[in-house]
Amino acid sequence: MGSGIACHFANIGVEVLLLDIIPREINEQEKAKGLTLESKIVRNRIVNTGLQTALKSNPSPIYNQKFAERISTGNLEDDIHRIKDYDWIIEVVVERLDIKQQVFEKIEKYRSPGSLITSNTSGIPISFMNKGRSEDFQKHFAVTHFFNPPRYLKLFEVVPGPNCDPEVVNFLMNYGEKFLGKTSVLAKDTPAFIGNRIGIFGIMSLFHSVKELGLTIEEVDKLTGPVIGRPKSATFRTVDVVGLDTLVHVANGLYENVPKDEAHDLFKLPEFIQKMMDNKWLGSKTKQGFYKKVVDAKGKSEIHGLDLDTLTYRPGSKVKFSTLESTKGIDKVIDRFPVLIKGKDKAGEFYRKNFAAMFAYVQNRIPEISDELYRIDDAMKAGFGWENGPFEIWNSIGVKEGMNLMEKEGYPVHDWIKTLSEKNLPFYMVKEGKKYFYDIPSQSMKEIPGQDAFIILDNIREAKTVWSNKEASIQHLGQGVLNVEFQSKMNTIGGGVLQAINKGIDLAEQEYEAVILGNQAANFSVGANLAMAFMLAIEQEYDELNMATKMFQDTVMRLRYSSVPTLITPRGMTFGGACEMSLHADKVVAAAETYIGLVEFGVGIIPAGAGTKEMTKRVSDLWVKDDVKLNRMRDAFINIAMAKVATSAYEAFDMGYFKEGKDVVVVNADRQIATAKRLALEMLENGYTQPTPQKVTVLGQQALGMFMVGSDSLVSGKYASEHDRKIANKLAYIMAGGDLSEPAEVSEQYLLDLEREAILSLLTERKTLERIEHTLKTGKPLRN
Repeated sequence: MGSGIACHFANIGVEVLLLDIIPREINEQEKAKGLTLESKIVRNRIVNTGLQTALKSNPSPIYNQKFAERISTGNLEDDIHRIKDYDWIIEVVVERLDIKQQVFEKIEKYRSPGSLITSNTSGIPISFMNKGRSEDFQKHFAVTHFFNPPRYLKLFEVVPGPNCDPEVVNFLMNYGEKFLGKTSVLAKDTPAFIGNRIGIFGIMSLFHSVKELGLTIEEVDKLTGPVIGRPKSATFRTVDVVGLDTLVHVANGLYENVPKDEAHDLFKLPEFIQKMMDNKWLGSKTKQGFYKKVVDAKGKSEIHGLDLDTLTYRPGSKVKFSTLESTKGIDKVIDRFPVLIKGKDKAGEFYRKNFAAMFAYVQNRIPEISDELYRIDDAMKAGFGWENGPFEIWNSIGVKEGMNLMEKEGYPVHDWIKTLSEKNLPFYMVKEGKKYFYDIPSQSMKEIPGQDAFIILDNIREAKTVWSNKEASIQHLGQGVLNVEFQSKMNTIGGGVLQAINKGIDLAEQEYEAVILGNQAANFSVGANLAMAFMLAIEQEYDELNMATKMFQDTVMRLRYSSVPTLITPRGMTFGGACEMSLHADKVVAAAETYIGLVEFGVGIIPAGAGTKEMTKRVSDLWVKDDVKLNRMRDAFINIAMAKVATSAYEAFDMGYFKEGKDVVVVNADRQIATAKRLALEMLENGYTQPTPQKVTVLGQQALGMFMVGSDSLVSGKYASEHDRKIANKLAYIMAGGDLSEPAEVSEQYLLDLEREAILSLLTERKTLERIEHTLKTGKPLRN
């Protein structure tokens, strides 16, 4: 955890000193080298091993491996004095008060007055950790609870101590949001704070009810996964990944420390959990938990699930409920909950019991763990990956309907809920582009603070939409800046999205000032509508395919050559056609967590929405000396031919998808569109001028020969198939500019025509169609 936190601070440009304990014994490798316990390399072995293990882990804790240079290492005996030069000291040691107090004693001795000290504890009361510390220490001391892994989970719980300076609290909250890219949640010094208190209750509640409802673990995971906006790992798979022992540790802590909690007995381990602990069935770390990978006599592996009655593993079966079928046409998760609780089958019963228990629990946690209900929702969304928090779910069902669910299950309704119902108020409402929450002390709706730093499309969509179709809409963000929001399934780019982009540019050129392509889904776009291309290819509608491809190319090129600034805000998966759009906008405002690449090769085609052209152009723009031309071209070719994806926005710069000095990265994705609007206005203020078309230098036969020799070698070595070679050679032909006898300057349109010719040719190939069909059915590539 300490290495993960260090890596995330390095991610945002901070110089970090990472300290750990020294080893008490020398290992065999060190003995062989003649080292002793006094050798520096031995004394720093634990810290360096921990950091290197973290850096090699997948997913990576760091945006770019070169950022690790910002981390220096040492140990808590030789290097603790160095903390005097650091502004913020974060303690991330084992959850034992005596050890933490020993560390704080050392910190107190060497820290500079005024420096911040925070603990990453998830449960030890601050009053215990503060004991015996100086006034200045206590004034600057708080808990900053990161969720693991720190790079990916957004929750940042800030828990001030009783003597903590309010300015310190404000700094931590703002720093978490603005620089660390987190959702900062102000929590109280209560056991497990907010996220784990509610999250562990939810899991333990399921553990106790799963047998009662007669559900299998596979059924529970189906019911508690993406259908209700939760991660694919849902409940039992998540516990396997996190580790059953970790969950049990927190649950036991809650059982001991919240004796007056009305759900106290739920934190006691069910018998089957205790048996799993005794058997060391802890999940992924022990190769078995609620699930286990089993290999049969033929070497085929499959996942078996644990039968909670017999505690034996058995093959999983396909899960199907009519209640879930009834939500298939409902794209927005928040709109599914009123339907789910009305189900007549076992799933409907599960949801009624599950939501009733959760509503009953969260109503009673105010003001114990938080004074404001929205903080509970924020914590669950940011820490556990829920798309909607418990009060948001209750809001969608209806306050009175939620009360009815609770009463039917025997849960008393809190007085503040009754007052809310009597006043006919919701938990949340949107008014004039702002989100409001029900404030319990004042019994009125109050604006959620901090919204001025963000543009939240959900809040403005209804009032600010100036144009829409079935796949996209255009909102006016104010000051002449338009936003084109993709709203198709998985934000795929089809005719409706292309129409919206062109309409947005038309409107901006005629009545407004600038255009942003931005949405706030988890993934910006998985690329062009592959299903549509497959259907046209199967029906041999090649003229339509040609027209559709040209329309895509023309739209992408409009982003480059329109008379108004065009900006794009990629986040999450930004594949294929979405990557091509990013390559052509005037400015990219990328979320740090952007996974971008030209992935078309994986489905048997080449980037034909101006992506191949643009990567060729970008390489030729970088040529300075003759001896690097082929190397640069080769690297770009390999990125496309291997469908390489940057695993962060910072890697995208190294791969040539983003440009230094032009494109920017925003660590907090919630700030993307607001940042893009500000930058659009700056571009206009600085006198934006329409770009002019440029020539592209291509190398002809010189590059073509290199590419073809490379693809032949891969086939000979059985690293690639014959069809891979065919695709690679078509890609090579475009990037070389054709079979030219010598280098030449060509127009962008010349390369676009080659792109279109290549993709139309490949879409007549049976093996390409097999690859597309396989991907559409399974979501995985086929190598044939």
